[in-house]
Amino acid sequence: MVNMMKLMKQASAMQKNMEKMQAELAEQTVEFSSGGGMVTATVKGDMSVQSVSIDPKVVDPDDVEMLEDLVTAAVDGAIKAAKEKSAEEMAKLTGGMGLPGGGGLPF
Repeated sequence: MVNMMKLMKQASAMQKNMEKMQAELAEQTVEFSSGGGMVTATVKGDMSVQSVSIDPKVVDPDDVEMLEDLVTAAVDGAIKAAKEKSAEEMAKLTGGMGLPGGGGLPF
């Protein structure tokens, strides 16, 4: 019974640490560029798009589709980078335990 209580305390402490880390990650940003830096997207750790920057040279009214593709690629890349950063930080905290639900504890 003593071991179970110790395990519960450790799990509770880990959950608090994870919540703190998630809050910190939510405020961090990552950037990703497409088109050789012509379009840059900045995404926060909570996966919200903070900004999109477009070099005026890439704006061509006769080729809107290319601009749309560049914006999509930049935003997609930034979101993937934010997810990777989050996963790396969570892996440090959980020690590679492979917890389900993105690291959330089941209680």
